[in-house]
Amino acid sequence: MTKTRTESDTLGPVEIPETALWGPQTERSRHNFQAGPLMPLAVIKALLQIKKAAARANVAADVLPAPKGQLITRAVDVLLSLPDEQLRHDFPLHVYQTGSGTQTNMNVNEVVSHQAAKLNPDLPILPNDDVNRSQSSNDTFPTAMNITAALAVNELLQAVADLHEVLQTRATEYATTVKIGRTHLQDATPMTFGQEVSGWAAMLAHDQAAIKHLQPALFRLAIGGTAVGTGLNAAPNFGRIVAGRLSDVYGLPLTAQINKFAALAAHSEISLVHGGIRTLAADLLKIANDIRFLASGPRAGYGELTIPANEPGSSIMPGKVNPTQAEALTMAAVRVLGNDTTIAVAASQGNFELNVYKPVIISTFLESTTLLTQTVTSFTTKLVAQLAVNAPRMKALVAHSLMTVTALTPHIGYEKSAKIAQLAEREGTDLKTAALKSGYVTSAQFDAWVDPAKMTGI
Repeated sequence: MTKTRTESDTLGPVEIPETALWGPQTERSRHNFQAGPLMPLAVIKALLQIKKAAARANVAADVLPAPKGQLITRAVDVLLSLPDEQLRHDFPLHVYQTGSGTQTNMNVNEVVSHQAAKLNPDLPILPNDDVNRSQSSNDTFPTAMNITAALAVNELLQAVADLHEVLQTRATEYATTVKIGRTHLQDATPMTFGQEVSGWAAMLAHDQAAIKHLQPALFRLAIGGTAVGTGLNAAPNFGRIVAGRLSDVYGLPLTAQINKFAALAAHSEISLVHGGIRTLAADLLKIANDIRFLASGPRAGYGELTIPANEPGSSIMPGKVNPTQAEALTMAAVRVLGNDTTIAVAASQGNFELNVYKPVIISTFLESTTLLTQTVTSFTTKLVAQLAVNAPRMKALVAHSLMTVTALTPHIGYEKSAKIAQLAEREGTDLKTAALKSGYVTSAQFDAWVDPAKMTGI
């Protein structure tokens, strides 16, 4: 059996694993809530930074003795220096717990307290009175939420920027490669592959701009609001000082200048930013689907693109290559679309002075950003950067298309042009043969007017 030690909280004694750094409140939660994923380490690390900034602010306000503030700072630094797998050992709580994140906040308070005791057993550091001074879970946890969300957005934006850069390069590379356009999944007029790719790149550019425009909402922190937004028991200027210190740590323009009642009761800013991420996911879904359909084949599909053979595609069909990177990205995208509903509903549940869906909001947000960051990065390097264009196939499809007849309409009118296309389709001939048979144009006129490259506008 695991050796234990006995500690007490306001409800009484609790048996805790002897080597664990957590205390009784963590131990209770560990047994009471065991469903779902563990609290993301990104949130834990943000809370640790908050405790460090809070200790310094409390010392500056003369509400915490300097030796205690210094010891809390040292304890946090030790914890933050640990590898993730080692840090995780003392933060065992799950996302599906109290909706305020109180148990995770206390988990952090208790671990910092016990780590401080290891550093200096002669100077007791209490979880609530010292580590949590001037704070409430109701303002520290949403502060950690916004910080981790903002950092995750930066990582996602970098991944999208990398994909955008590769798409821009491919757009330039194939600026004059003519292919058939498609609308309603049917043949349309010619375009270049570079033009098609430029559309994908522009979609991502718009998404990046939108998310960057929304992201500053995350920079406004709840810290200093304490229990219900009034700032009860917080040191003077506590929120402003902590936000300033956290700005220095993260290199973000963080501020505590926000209505604290809104900051505790609602998470509109996270829902808002995730809406931008949802739009990005929808665009990525479209782009990935376009690529995998254009690469369908190689003999019985569109066959305009050739995708890299990253792994065998079938357990039964030898030589098969599948668009697996596109499939991974589209699965991630639809997950994000579902996550957006989760966040929107959870963010709406700000009953009176406190939203009590905080852990699921940030966990879901981070799932979305992590999924997209990882799948976009892989999609960029393992698929888009290695795509090969089947130019002969594109040329053949343009030559065989009936929609180049559109170039004749300014010269002979819509109805006569339609009759030529219908004749070619009915008799299975190419467009020029049908046009000459119709008697509406000469061979010289057809060659002069029906020029696929000119039809692209390049």
